[in-house]
Amino acid sequence: MDMHENARTTRHSRMLMIDRLHDGWTVLGVAEALGVTPKTVRKWRDRFQIEGAAGLVDRTSRPRNSPTKLDEPVEAEIETCRRQRMTGPAIARRLRRPLSTIGAVLRRRGLGRLTAIDPKPPVVRYERAHPGELIHIDIKKLGRIDGIGHRITGDRTGQSNRRSVGHGLGWEYLHVAIDDRSRLAFTQLLPSERKQDAAAFLQSSLAWFKQHGVTVQRVVTDNGSAYKSFLFAAALQSHSVTHKRTRPYTPKTNGKAERFIQTSIREWAYATPYASSAQRHAAMHPWLQNYNTARPHAAPCGKSPIHRLNEDNVHGRDS
Repeated sequence: MDMHENARTTRHSRMLMIDRLHDGWTVLGVAEALGVTPKTVRKWRDRFQIEGAAGLVDRTSRPRNSPTKLDEPVEAEIETCRRQRMTGPAIARRLRRPLSTIGAVLRRRGLGRLTAIDPKPPVVRYERAHPGELIHIDIKKLGRIDGIGHRITGDRTGQSNRRSVGHGLGWEYLHVAIDDRSRLAFTQLLPSERKQDAAAFLQSSLAWFKQHGVTVQRVVTDNGSAYKSFLFAAALQSHSVTHKRTRPYTPKTNGKAERFIQTSIREWAYATPYASSAQRHAAMHPWLQNYNTARPHAAPCGKSPIHRLNEDNVHGRDS
């Protein structure tokens, strides 16, 4: 049961009133002990006498009768008009009802917005058949740390000024690469999101995945300028890797990287009140090692990425 933050009584304290009255306490004595009025004590006593313990539960504040409430057929007619994609004013004119009444009915039925009428497109989930078929790459900007930040203290005073040019704090950039099949992930913290760092991270990623027996065939990124550069394209070409880019303004097409970034932020980057960026950087590799080797993942049937990768390698040799 959700209690109002200023509620003076709870179901437990109401039962305590009844118990004390049964023990011979007076109504006034119970009221003074619990900090309520005698009228409140008598109310819960009377309810308990009529309904038992069920009478001590909060009741809705809705009135028993609402004479001005619309009949169900009228509300159904309003809903029918809405599902014909009529606007609120148009429905009000057709049914000769106040616009406020139409709006209240539509909100009550979850049709306050026309978009509520349209069926949601089915979620298309995919997973590559083999490790290395597709690697998702993305970048997340992280603020440098020189003390406990606002996510812990809640104090944002001067936060923007401290990161401006000339103040020496600034940003660092988490580059991530994650295998579509196994969810095996590799990350680096680099000073920028420019093409030089993006291309260098690509080279490091391909080498790291190769060390784990994964030959990368395709890479998918967003449409950032670094990923559209000739330098990044040359790095891909040198390893015979195909480049795919997401549709503009559709981050879900690179969803596995987006999801991994959110997990990284929640479980590593902002999980601990680090005193410095160096301290956070030092914690990244142990966390990533645990992510890849021990942490179970819901998508790959509760297995860690390394476990999934090893299974795929065994099945590949058997076939």
